[in-house]
Amino acid sequence: MEALAISRFVVISPRKAKLTADLIKGKPVNEALAVLEYTPRRAGEIIIKTLQSAIANAVDKEGTGKLDVDELYVKNAIVDPGPIMPRWRPRAYGRASKIRKRMSHIKVVVSTDVPEELKGSRKVRKAAAVKKTKTKKKTKTRKK
Repeated sequence: MEALAISRFVVISPRKAKLTADLIKGKPVNEALAVLEYTPRRAGEIIIKTLQSAIANAVDKEGTGKLDVDELYVKNAIVDPGPIMPRWRPRAYGRASKIRKRMSHIKVVVSTDVPEELKGSRKVRKAAAVKKTKTKKKTKTRKK
């Protein structure tokens, strides 16, 4: 199951936002939020809002109480360029130079499917083992 959130016309350069978006691709949602929270870039705050919106969309899409947020992964985080606002700055000899205020469209996709790069990794196996032990307790018997 996938859910999507898009933030459009965000006034930040796509080049700067892509650097932050690449940090969270393929990570579990909780880890992605922690990474973005402590990233010292302005794009981190914007992507946090978009990621939280995608999580809320996933919960709403699945139905109340059916989806565990800890099972979600960031499937993709894409930053596309938007329109450019032209501005003018006065220069010497009565001239003017153009300033380009760039905009971005930020798209975050979350999914319950484990990403390919994490399949078979230690974190996923450990999380699955913890989940199994919580649901069903096994008692070990000793051989005498």
